[in-house]
Amino acid sequence: MRFFATFAGFYLASVAFATPLNPLNARQNASSPCAAVSASAATQTGAVHTVPAQLALECLTSVPLNKSAALELVDSIAPYLRWQSTTAFLKDPPAEYIEKIQDAVDVWGGLATIKSKVQNSAFANEYEFGWALYRLLQSTHDGHFVFVPDVVGTVFNFARPVALVSVSEDGKALPKPFVYPDIVASSLGNASFTPSAIATINGQKATEYLENWSQYGSLQDRDALYNNVFYELAIVSLGSSSTGMGTFTGGGRGRWVYPGATTTLGFENGTSVTYNNYAKVLVSFDGVTDGTSLYKKWFTANKPKTTSPPASNTSSTPSATATPSATSTPAPGYPPPVFRESHNLIGGYYLEGDYSDVAVLSVPSFVSLDVAEIPFQEVGQKFLAAAKAAGKTKLIVDVSANGGGTILQGYDLYKQLFPTLSAYAAGDRFRAFESTDLVGQIFSDTAEGLPRTLDTKNETLLNLEYDVISSVFNYQTDETIDGKPFASWSAKFGPTTDHGDNYTNLIRWNLSDILTPLNSGGIYVHGFGNLTNFTQPFAAENIVVVTDGYCASTCTIFSELMRQNAGVKYISLGGRSKPGITQAVGGVKGTNNLSAGYIQYLVQLAFNNTSPAEAAALNKTELGEYWSNVPFDRTAIGSNLGVNFRDGIRDGDETGTPLHFVYEPADCRILYTKEMTVDVTAIWKAAADSAWGATNRCVAGELGGGYGKRDLRGSREKRWEDRVLEKRIQSWRQGRKVADYPLDIFTDLKAAKLSGDGLMLP
Repeated sequence: MRFFATFAGFYLASVAFATPLNPLNARQNASSPCAAVSASAATQTGAVHTVPAQLALECLTSVPLNKSAALELVDSIAPYLRWQSTTAFLKDPPAEYIEKIQDAVDVWGGLATIKSKVQNSAFANEYEFGWALYRLLQSTHDGHFVFVPDVVGTVFNFARPVALVSVSEDGKALPKPFVYPDIVASSLGNASFTPSAIATINGQKATEYLENWSQYGSLQDRDALYNNVFYELAIVSLGSSSTGMGTFTGGGRGRWVYPGATTTLGFENGTSVTYNNYAKVLVSFDGVTDGTSLYKKWFTANKPKTTSPPASNTSSTPSATATPSATSTPAPGYPPPVFRESHNLIGGYYLEGDYSDVAVLSVPSFVSLDVAEIPFQEVGQKFLAAAKAAGKTKLIVDVSANGGGTILQGYDLYKQLFPTLSAYAAGDRFRAFESTDLVGQIFSDTAEGLPRTLDTKNETLLNLEYDVISSVFNYQTDETIDGKPFASWSAKFGPTTDHGDNYTNLIRWNLSDILTPLNSGGIYVHGFGNLTNFTQPFAAENIVVVTDGYCASTCTIFSELMRQNAGVKYISLGGRSKPGITQAVGGVKGTNNLSAGYIQYLVQLAFNNTSPAEAAALNKTELGEYWSNVPFDRTAIGSNLGVNFRDGIRDGDETGTPLHFVYEPADCRILYTKEMTVDVTAIWKAAADSAWGATNRCVAGELGGGYGKRDLRGSREKRWEDRVLEKRIQSWRQGRKVADYPLDIFTDLKAAKLSGDGLMLP
């Protein structure tokens, strides 16, 4: 008999708030579903109030559709959607994209359909309308392109009270889903049972159910989406600013998807268990008696206001720094680090024993916190120098869970690894239409003749440097792809026609520009500015990159540089329960995201830098369409209306296909095993084995390792530092316990200040 039922009881006790033991049947005591939620929440103590998932859905669907307000919302977001760079390609993508990645999506046709349905009263309620609007953008599988209406994301987050993992029994057999607490208990020696794989979910074949569920995620690649369903150590290390315990539990984009009233897992050993799904109540229900009063309280203009201008997605100079730690364990399943950034955004590790030649740089983020920009760069620099000094000859870079961050941090890490290679592998472009043209003309005219300097005591000039002079809308900020300055805004703007749409000429960052720190979180990129005279720490053939496919935004820029310029091999982890190679880079490959708030700010700056007569004329153009606050009043708290602003076009690609639509398999695919879900070093050792060691762990692809020829120690003798490290890791491994692996990590961005300009919000 399986131990599951007993252990599941322990697990539920650890998150007892998720499903109250004696849930109130509030429907008997209240006149509406929303009143029932209000009554239930009023009886609960603690920071998190929960209600049954079905009751939450019934409350949302009881909100009547406000037809005029819905039409106003659709019309008010349309100007911002024009800034999305890929709508033409999404409507008519390359054949290989449709075959191997995702289906075509007609964004503008879909928006017109939603508007028509509102006009014809075809939506039964406000939630049905809001869900259609959310799903339109989500179905593009562009993590930069997102709009979460208030009815979808302000009031509730949905969740399941059990986390899953997908693992191969031996690293070769196709993976199967398991309950994660079962794996933790059996792996750490605290249980006498053998976990049984999940065969069915709600009566459907488990792998099919999970593949379908995964499509609610933000990534484009189907294997990366599948990985993101599950509990993963790299993601958990980032805490609530990540996708938590996976979309199945309600992490990431899964938090906005109704999972049904219950979830029933059927196991291969013939047993089954049913869980009550729940919803977290995110806002006050005081005074809410029905759907109409909920609408009046939270779906109008009653959200908190701010008087300061919206922040740019370009990180500015940090005001504080974090201190790397040499001894603390950064996250569950991670060994003691050599160096790490305090938010776990980057960390350096050494492997032990037969792997003592191997250093690992774990990079689950490219920074989206101002306080971490400089420490992030410093950790990479210090660790690579320390690893080289310690005699390490091999390097694994693990970018699992990396949804991007500050764009130039991606360039910088690449240049730390390859200081003599070109800093460019692709050019950027954005849509050339009236709004971008007008802003560019005004910014470029304003900046004409003004100095480019960081050292000024003139406050007016300093503000112009931050907002206008350093902007991509000033033609002097960027270079041509040949490394030459643009002569004018029109020379930069173009436009050129591709795929039935207009785009700017290709541009690239001027990394030597004195104003680079204004665009990169207060850092210069290695090889430029004050960071020169560095040597390459590892040969390209002695570096491999490991990824779970979540790699997106800035991470894809880094990967393009690593693969195209340096020829570094990539390992993809996990994936669906299907044979064959998978992609290593599965997230949005656009190179810059903008929020609607920042776009509106740019437009307002354009008006502020014109005369009254010019402003009046501008107001009759497209720029007059950005005054409404409706998109911000109707956006879910903790979310943004966002677009992918820039495409990346690979150097030498004459087709002009954005990288987002280019399929690119990894060099090697390695399957997750049970051990890898509790000890991240098992992943790194499998990568090292396949790249340089005695065992090929690739189930598809090839790294060309010296299988059977030698171990990873080579001829180097074990030093005292190696012995100390082995003792530390042995002590860490022996000291692990079930309680070390949190089962209450959920996505929560309400208090987060994520501001990376190449970031995919979870």
